[in-house]
Amino acid sequence: MKKTVEKSKETCYNRDEEEQIMELKNMTEIYRKKDKVFYRDGNKLIKLFEGNYPKENILNEALNQARVENIGINVPKVLEVKMIDGKWAIVSEFIEGKTLAQLMQENPAKKDEYLEMFVDLQMQVHAAKCPMLNKLKDKMNRKISETNLDATTRYELHTRLEGMHEHKKVCHGDFNPSNIIVKDDGTAYIIDWAHATQGNASADVARTYLLFYLNNDKETAEKYLDLFSKKSDTAKQYIQKWLPIVAASQSVKGKKEERDFLLSWVNVVEYE
Repeated sequence: MKKTVEKSKETCYNRDEEEQIMELKNMTEIYRKKDKVFYRDGNKLIKLFEGNYPKENILNEALNQARVENIGINVPKVLEVKMIDGKWAIVSEFIEGKTLAQLMQENPAKKDEYLEMFVDLQMQVHAAKCPMLNKLKDKMNRKISETNLDATTRYELHTRLEGMHEHKKVCHGDFNPSNIIVKDDGTAYIIDWAHATQGNASADVARTYLLFYLNNDKETAEKYLDLFSKKSDTAKQYIQKWLPIVAASQSVKGKKEERDFLLSWVNVVEYE
């Protein structure tokens, strides 16, 4: 009887594996990004995580996205989290359209118009509240502690971070034109909420500014900062005070050249 049960379980496992492999073959690969592969399956988007991607990060990303679905922002709904061919996957709504980055590249004459749209969307995010998100300051303090910076520099950064105003605004954490999908009717959806937190919006702006720099687009970085400052009535100097803190907290991951670039901002105290 025991052997029969074990054989039955083995048959079920084999059938599940076969079904998962067939499911993967029936999906259309859209693109690859580092250790992730994106597939389309009808009206679903499957984000498949390759390699040894930490399970807790995958589950946290899905949880973040689920939490921001109902706060007044267009976000693709999470449908499920599951295993496909032995790999974790987040399944969400597929949004038909182009990224704002694509539109900027295809229509350079309209780049300023798209940048206006970009800033307006980010301000909508910051206007929202989501009490269940992790706190920005907690995450940044943890990341600063993980850097290879000397103790004196870490102390200075921790002290500066604690001196910043405590807010509870939704911060995307990776807000850039590639994470905005615009449908044919002009409706914009914001994707990739893996790094979402609640905290001071100026830290989120500083992160976006650095992302433009990392993309070798200094001109757009400066235009973006000027535009956000004007539209939100936020002093540029205040946003700039966040740059060393944000750069340090982001330097613990990514490519060596990106880390070197970010660390070059850490010791910059004042900005013109």
